Amino acid sequence: MVQSKSNSNLSIVLMKPFLRSSLFLFFVCNLFLTAQKTDKKLEKGLTELVEKFEGDIGIYVYDLKNNKEAGINPDTIFPTASIIKVPILIEVFKQIKTGKLNLNDTLVYDVERLYGGSGLMQFYKDSTVTDLRTLASLMITVSDNTTALWCQELAGGGSAINETMDELGLVHTRMNSRTEGRTKDWEKYGWGQTTPREMTSLLIKMRNRDLVDGASSDEMYRLMTNSFYTDYSLSQIPPYIQTAAKQGMVDKSRSELVMVNAPHGDYAFYIATKNNTDESWDFDNEAWQLQRTVSEYLWHYFEPKSDWKPAPEFAELVNGLRY
Repeated sequence: MVQSKSNSNLSIVLMKPFLRSSLFLFFVCNLFLTAQKTDKKLEKGLTELVEKFEGDIGIYVYDLKNNKEAGINPDTIFPTASIIKVPILIEVFKQIKTGKLNLNDTLVYDVERLYGGSGLMQFYKDSTVTDLRTLASLMITVSDNTTALWCQELAGGGSAINETMDELGLVHTRMNSRTEGRTKDWEKYGWGQTTPREMTSLLIKMRNRDLVDGASSDEMYRLMTNSFYTDYSLSQIPPYIQTAAKQGMVDKSRSELVMVNAPHGDYAFYIATKNNTDESWDFDNEAWQLQRTVSEYLWHYFEPKSDWKPAPEFAELVNGLRY
């Protein structure tokens, strides 16, 4: 069938907005991809640092100033352990934004909520009055397990958290524990799972005020800058330099998420390990030593003129601390 000239012109007119939109999306996507150039020198240096590690490792580093990245297995899925508390935090603030929650919400602690491991609320007396802000703070700063599970529940559970991760474009970052349909994932990865690239992207969005809204991003970032666990990656960064961080640790997996607000430009990194041969909880655990080594390398890579290094008594001071 031959199309009339008028119909043909109409089709062209109708197609123009679609073409403009498609070309715009194509341009934006390609701009984003080309902006993130690989720092091959950094990638080579990291590869040399981790080659003798006895276990599986993934690293992702992003230089916010120069839009450069480097990685080792950056898209491989690893257990998050307590780092899943970052997505929980994001969902809590999302629910605050919708009006379903408020940081000042009064809550009453019940000893039936007690969950061991890291944290302080497990030692609270039954019927202690608290609030959501305290829960969120303890969850992030001291990695409190009891408050994290409580926050997970208040935020709508694992399904709500996973839906938000999906909305943010993260396809591998998921809550597994106490989440319907994810029993097999929980058996394989534990509480949560992610990739080095994806979890780093969340911290970058937070830093850039792109999570929930500006005020929420700022408040979440403030919480992330008060980590109790300073004897791993953070120990290799001067104490007068602001960092935002979250750690995750179980026997066979030790991981860490860090943003460094360095003098010459911010950089973020994620170090993930699994199937670790060394399952010890001593200061010199191989994975923790690796985190220190990588962090030290990155600090001097991005701040080459810095002559700062940990005080000689550092290891002796913190050796033997129990978490």
